[in-house]
Amino acid sequence: MTLEWRHVIVHSADPAALGQWWAEALGWVVVHTSDVEFAIAPASGRLPGMEFVRLDEPKQGKSRLHLDFVPDDQDAEVARLVALGAQRVDIGQGDQSWVVLADPEGNEFCLLGRRSD
Repeated sequence: MTLEWRHVIVHSADPAALGQWWAEALGWVVVHTSDVEFAIAPASGRLPGMEFVRLDEPKQGKSRLHLDFVPDDQDAEVARLVALGAQRVDIGQGDQSWVVLADPEGNEFCLLGRRSD
């Protein structure tokens, strides 16, 4: 059996707004929109992508799944994403080399330290 990873699904109160935020944050393109979903990908036809699906229930507690990103310059990316609307969050990580942020709807993600070549 072969599996193809298609999307990470993110439940959202406002799929278009959150999806557009992530498209800008990642430099990805919008590949599908409807009243209840908004999909982005690294490029048209390229997978995996992220699909934001309307869910009217509010987020409760810490996310059980989050994404990790490795930037070229952690400080610059933290500043850029905070300027876009991300927030620094403390999920009990303590003093670590990574930074935990949350998107505008409170979904946590991490910016790891510098890439090792």
